[in-house]
Order: sequence, then C-alpha cells, then structure tokens
Amino acid sequence: MSELTSHVSVSPGRRVAEWLTRRDHAVFHAVASRHWPGADRVLPRLSQSANHGLLWFGAAAGIVAVGKSTRSRRAAMRGVASLALASATVNTVGKRSVRRIRPVLDAVPMMRQLKRQPITTSFPSGHSASAAAFATGVALESKGWGAVVAPVAGAVALSRIYTGAHFPSDVAVGAALGVGAAFAVRGLVPTRDQLPSPGRPHTDAPRLPGGKDLVVVVNKASGSATAKAAQVREGLPAAEVREVDPDDLCDELDRAVKSARALGVCGGDGTVNRAAVAAARAGIPLAVFPGGTLNHFAYDLGIETVQDTCRALTAGDAVKVDLGRFTPGPNPDGAPGYFLNTFSLGVYPELVRIREHWSPRIGGWPAGVLAAFQVLRGERPLEAEVRGKRRGMWMLFAGNGLYQRMGPTPGRRFDLADGLLDVRVVHGGRLPGLRLMLAALAGPLSRSAFHAAGRMRRLRVAGVEPGTPLAFDGEVARAQAAFVVDKADEALTVYRPLPTALNDSL
Repeated sequence: MSELTSHVSVSPGRRVAEWLTRRDHAVFHAVASRHWPGADRVLPRLSQSANHGLLWFGAAAGIVAVGKSTRSRRAAMRGVASLALASATVNTVGKRSVRRIRPVLDAVPMMRQLKRQPITTSFPSGHSASAAAFATGVALESKGWGAVVAPVAGAVALSRIYTGAHFPSDVAVGAALGVGAAFAVRGLVPTRDQLPSPGRPHTDAPRLPGGKDLVVVVNKASGSATAKAAQVREGLPAAEVREVDPDDLCDELDRAVKSARALGVCGGDGTVNRAAVAAARAGIPLAVFPGGTLNHFAYDLGIETVQDTCRALTAGDAVKVDLGRFTPGPNPDGAPGYFLNTFSLGVYPELVRIREHWSPRIGGWPAGVLAAFQVLRGERPLEAEVRGKRRGMWMLFAGNGLYQRMGPTPGRRFDLADGLLDVRVVHGGRLPGLRLMLAALAGPLSRSAFHAAGRMRRLRVAGVEPGTPLAFDGEVARAQAAFVVDKADEALTVYRPLPTALNDSL
C-alpha cells in the first residue's frame, strides 16, 4: 500500500498552489520579522487609522481644502467613490468566497501587533483594496494628487503584512480589486480627460500674447475673483485689468468693449453672462477667467484655471457658442434676456433667491439646504401654458445646449453650439421633494408621471402669474405673463484652449 501511495502523482495545479503558498508564507515571515527603523511606531498606527476608511475620508477632505480647485474636488470625490465600491465588493463578495484564516503571529513582535486583531477572514485585504482604490481614483483625475496619495496607500498595504494582519497574497489581491474598482467607477463616470472636447465649431480669434489689447473686468464680489485677478496680471502683463464693484459692472463692461480687441471677464456665472452679452453686441471675442463659486460655463468650455485662458489667448484658439434667449426679458423696455447656462421657472428661482440671501451669513452649503427646506415646504405649483397646453408644474428648466448624463445625474455639456434647448418639466402634484429627486435621477430625455424632457429650438410659455420669479445663470428676475425661449446660434466667440493631447500632436 505504501508502495502504491509513493507512486501517486500530484497534479501540476496542486504543485503550483503548494509552491505559491510556501512562497506566500516565506514572504510574510520575511516582512513580519524584519525591523525597519521607525516602522514599529508608524505602520501599526497608520494601519489602524485606515479602519473603516477614516484615513481616506480625511485625505479627501484635505485634498479639497488644500487644492481649492474643481480638479481637486473631482479627485477627492472619485477617490471616495472608488473606495466605496472596493469596500462593498470585498466585504460582500471577496471575504465570503474564500474562507482563509489569519496568519499566525509568532513571528510578529508584540509591539507591532494591532491592538484589536481583525476577526474576519483574511482573504482579500480590505484595507489594501480601499487604499489602492482611493489612490487610483485620485490619480485618474489628478496625477499630482495621485503622486501624493500613492506612497501613503502603499504604506497602508505594507502595514497589513508588517503587523501580521494579512498574508502578502491577501494584500496583492486586495490591491488589484481596489484598482479594478477605480477603473469601474471611471467606466460609469468618465474622467475629465475622457470626455469629448467641448465647444464647437472651432474658430480663429486675435492672438493676444501677454494680453496685449485685452481688457479684463473683474467683479470684486465674485468668489475668488480678486485672487484670480493677481494671476491674470502675472500671466498677462500687457492686459489691462479693472477691478470693479458689482454696481459698476455693466457700465465698466460697456466702456471696455469700446477700447479692446477682446473682452476678458473674471467672476461667477452671473458676471460672465453680462460680459458675454456685451461682447456679443460689440462683435469681439470673450476671454473667461474662472473666478466664481461654480464657474459652470468656464468648466463646460474646458477652462479650469487662469493659465488655460492665457494659453488660448496666446494661441488665438476659440470656439463659437450659442446664447440662450428669452423674449421679452426682465427689463421694462422688453429687450431679450440672455443665458449661457440655464433658464428656469418655478421653485428653482425661489431656491436661488433664498440661498443668496442666507449664504453670506451661514455659508453656501447650509444656505442651500435651508433654501431647499423652505421652498419645498411652502411653495405651490405654478400654472402656465406651455406649448399650447395649460398645466401645473413645480419647475420648468431650459438649458443652453443638451446637458449629458454623468453618473446618476445630468452633468456637463459637450456641445455649446448645437442650436438646441434642453427643456425639462417637473409636473405639479404632491410630494414636491420626491418629484424633484426623481426628475434629477431621470435621464435628460425621458418622460414619466413626474418629469418630461426633450430637445427643441423654441419654447413658448404663456399665462404666467404676474411676479412669478425666473432664474437665468443664477440671477433672479420677474417673468412676463408670456415669453418665448429660443437661441441666438453661434452668437458669441469665446477663447478656449485646445485639448492638451491635440495640442501636443500639432
């Protein structure tokens, strides 16, 4: 019998598995028994700080606070979303698929062992998955922040072996799952670099190296405009930069277009709106420097920094964009009003009004929450005739161009000169909060009992109650009893840098 047993061959797969297990244990023993100066104090604490993702949530908050840019916020949000997916995958699928016991701690010195030993199965490492997911997600959006986060993520992964919590294969597989989760999130919500180049058609504009013959009007009350004005002066030393108070903005824009080859503007979307109208009427190109809180128009153009606009001015790169229009506008003379981003009627204008009232006192985000609570508690549906039919609605929204989906909610625009309005209506009825939420989750071209959306070139609205508020590009005014919303096609030329990849290939 023993003779027969000695001749029983072990399958190649079994031999490979046994060899990998031996190597796994050997590497674990080498790392766990090795002493690195300072590591006995740092790595256990770092490992514990990553429990429940606390380290990475703190890192995300730090990136937002220190970065102070849209790219930084996107990087932080993508890192957290990637971490959430990786953690859910590991805890619901990974650890239930393979029941592997934790390493024996005989080779691990007591001072580096975790105070609270994990009780879940060892395979795969959830800490490593979360670390790799967060670092990869951040790097996919911002290589600079990714380079900062990556060493910390690597140290967390190493700490799981060093403290005896995991075998090396647990860490390797966990990290691979984390990287995969980050790329899965990118598949659902593309990074900025993956999105199509916004704005068309491309057109030439005067090249203004150093900002020669450029007048930049800065609204001193807009977001970070004053700080950005210093960057404009540094990047464009030949430009004339005029910082003005909000009450003097329109007069200063009218003076600027008379003496400049191009008009520059630094401020929020409301400020950019006024500058766009002035530039379009004067027939000169507009240069937008993002200096407000949200900067929707600048970001849809692909402009995130002052340097982006400086580069476009030097090269003379620009695009044609449409101007949304509603006639008659808010002025008594009946002249059209214009919008670069959005026009809306219903609860949204009231929400903007309340938010703007409270934001200087309690901050933007708390003011938005308070405004939503007040609006949804006290408002009633408006009555209006839309496309010949009388109806009740909570909101009528018209976007200057189609807002594409990015994840679960409508995001940015890929084409700023498509000649179309993105029209959405939230029907009247009970539970306005639920209706608005379902409308936000619906696609840009959908119909339901709560929400209707479509693309059109012209929209007529009548029978509006006098004094009903409307909002355009964040500004609030009073609607006329009847008006028409349409577009002035390719009415404005705006400087916009060529995408970096395309620029490099030329």
